Amino acid sequence: MKIAPSILSADIANLGRDVKRVEQAGADYLHIDVMDGNFVPNLSFGTNVVRQLRGQSYLTFDVHLMVEHPESWIDEFAAAGADIIGVHYEATPHIHRALRMIHEAGKKAELVICPGTSVAMITDLLSDVEQVLVMTVDPGFGGQHFLPSMIHKIKQLAEIKAQQGFAYEIEVDGGINDQTIAQCKQAGATIAVAGSFVYNHETPAIQIQKLKAV
Repeated sequence: MKIAPSILSADIANLGRDVKRVEQAGADYLHIDVMDGNFVPNLSFGTNVVRQLRGQSYLTFDVHLMVEHPESWIDEFAAAGADIIGVHYEATPHIHRALRMIHEAGKKAELVICPGTSVAMITDLLSDVEQVLVMTVDPGFGGQHFLPSMIHKIKQLAEIKAQQGFAYEIEVDGGINDQTIAQCKQAGATIAVAGSFVYNHETPAIQIQKLKAV
């Protein structure tokens, strides 16, 4: 299972250092949450942060756009150095267009769903993505508790993937620790985002190894 530390919980004053720490600890992806204060009630990183970190890290940059009208930002984040760009089903009435734009920019497309969105709403889009992100908390803030009811969605996505022969990764984000990651893996998840569990510890490497051990 791939581990994607979220820099939302990192020390912003020492962001480059904290990215290097998880890179050296064996992280697979770097999860970068982009929030606009409208789609979610919080603000976070912009293209400049992605651009500057890109020159300091070889990790796969998994950029999660928690913004209204993500179409307006796809090209800019692609140019800044994103490898995967995630857009919320709920954030635009033109989700198919947004996914197409990501591919046209030469990046992998990730479809993201909030806890209130069912898998049934996105089944027609699953053939068009490389990754599906199941939010296991309500998006916007780090440090929330995992929602066990989201396990059913992971299982549904894994079943569809097997039945249809799709190759998309199934990512989970929110309340991930060394207990909840086991539930997600068993249900079929292949990538886990972990923020506070990794960065709220004085030695992030220990936490990453705990997750990988599970």
